[in-house]
Amino acid sequence: MKIIKTVTEMSGLCNTELKNLKTGFVPTMGALHAGHISLVNQSVKENDITIVSIFVNPKQFNDKSDFENYPVTIENDLDLLEKANCDIVFIPQANDIYKDYDGYEMDFEGLDKIYEGEFRPGHFRGVIDIVYRFFSIINPDNSYFGEKDFQQLAIIKLMVKKAELPVNIIPCKIMREDSGLAMSSRNARLSINQKTTASEIYKTLNAVKESATVDQSPEQLISFITREIDKNDDLKTEYVVFCEPESLKSVNIFREKSSVRLCVAVWCGKIRLIDNISLQF
Repeated sequence: MKIIKTVTEMSGLCNTELKNLKTGFVPTMGALHAGHISLVNQSVKENDITIVSIFVNPKQFNDKSDFENYPVTIENDLDLLEKANCDIVFIPQANDIYKDYDGYEMDFEGLDKIYEGEFRPGHFRGVIDIVYRFFSIINPDNSYFGEKDFQQLAIIKLMVKKAELPVNIIPCKIMREDSGLAMSSRNARLSINQKTTASEIYKTLNAVKESATVDQSPEQLISFITREIDKNDDLKTEYVVFCEPESLKSVNIFREKSSVRLCVAVWCGKIRLIDNISLQF
């Protein structure tokens, strides 16, 4: 496994030795867990070369303390990646990545203002800036993203379409802990008791998935979900939304033979968690 730390070396390698090889790319912010490794495993199976980036992007954080407290576990990350047969790990510095690059301008068509965007202003601008930059350096054939960040996935797909980039965006299913809690780097900041409490988020979403019918209204179910989650000590719902899987437009009525995504953001103490689940009617 090769470790590369500069844009010049990474770009040079991708434009020479790797140019004619099918390349898979997995962008991460480190603090890797089984969810990240599942993306790496899929890339290894589907490509000649797999590149993983580890970069805690300051532009994605609207909360300075969240950025400063984001877990950094580089030695463990590298160990996990080597065991997963990753070929190249790209670990750049911010001043190198953003040197002579001010970001990628695009029309988000309003997707950056709703749901996550409402509570994390500027977050998706930071996401698009770094993903576009990585794509321009690495020129991957395929890039892998977890469905836990469902809104982010939709926005990256939109960016690729608008920029006409020759990269396939591969969505990967949410990996969960045994309790059902969606795997996240932020879970490392939860206490054992908080992890147990946070598992109620998925239990509630799954209960809705199993029982929801077209005769119910989204508003009724949103009220139910909020009550169920918030009755737990240490949990506070930030938003609950039913939306269309592609456009992310809010769903106001359920229709037969339709697919709907149920997305939530919940505070567990001082840790913000997100999750989502697909409903088929």
